[in-house]
Amino acid sequence: MNPQRFLIALTVVNVASLAISLARPGAAGAEGAAPVLRGRALEIVDDRGRVRASITVFQADPSVKMPDGTTGYPETVLLRLINSKGGPNVKLAASEDGAGLVLGGESNPTHVQVLARGATTSLKLSNRDGQVKLIAP
Repeated sequence: MNPQRFLIALTVVNVASLAISLARPGAAGAEGAAPVLRGRALEIVDDRGRVRASITVFQADPSVKMPDGTTGYPETVLLRLINSKGGPNVKLAASEDGAGLVLGGESNPTHVQVLARGATTSLKLSNRDGQVKLIAP
């Protein structure tokens, strides 16, 4: 077989292979992506390998004392967005009895905390000097 016939045959095989792969449903592009990503946790890292975002499920722990004085930590899903210095600037949590959002400032303990737990809600503002203002109905 001369080289020209070989190249033509090879081109025909490649075109046929491309046509078959494009004809299959979900074979190319975003359609080929898995419909669901499943796992126990998710971490997104930067170019240096540092975790910059995470989603974690924490199991319930009845022995933990909560900041509000109650005992028992409910099962919680927690999203953290982490700054370049390793501090979590955003925390969003959801559990069986409510949810919370914390937005952290440049320096600790500067943050805003919004909580809805059980039948209660609150807004807590804390500045760099440690001054705290709590707003609750």
